[in-house]
Amino acid sequence: VQLQASGGGLVQAGGSLRLSCAASGRTFSRYSMGWFRQALGKEREFVAAINWSGKSTYVADSVKGRFTISRANAKNTVYLQMNSLKPEDTAVYYCAQQSSDYALGWATSPRIDEFTYWGQGTLVTVSS
Repeated sequence: VQLQASGGGLVQAGGSLRLSCAASGRTFSRYSMGWFRQALGKEREFVAAINWSGKSTYVADSVKGRFTISRANAKNTVYLQMNSLKPEDTAVYYCAQQSSDYALGWATSPRIDEFTYWGQGTLVTVSS
């Protein structure tokens, strides 16, 4: 499985970015996808996840109302729309694919260890 994240960059506070992650190697439409981020000197943290069908999502409280995850199964791509960006959103953003197929969704925040395959990351820098 290969995951290629793109769309990062430098943006001013209050601005928007859309990250994309193109997947290959497995039947994309069978697997949940997630976005995580890691700021300098901090642990990797969960941002958002979407199940295989796109009908169930889970978004971290820290970005709820500002970030939206979506997917286009026909394009083997998952997106993260980030609005009202804050300096504290500055991090390397990683997309990841869940190990198990046809997951229904999440009652609690997805764990990092649920995701087996990871992309290389894309840097988002938000200036104040």
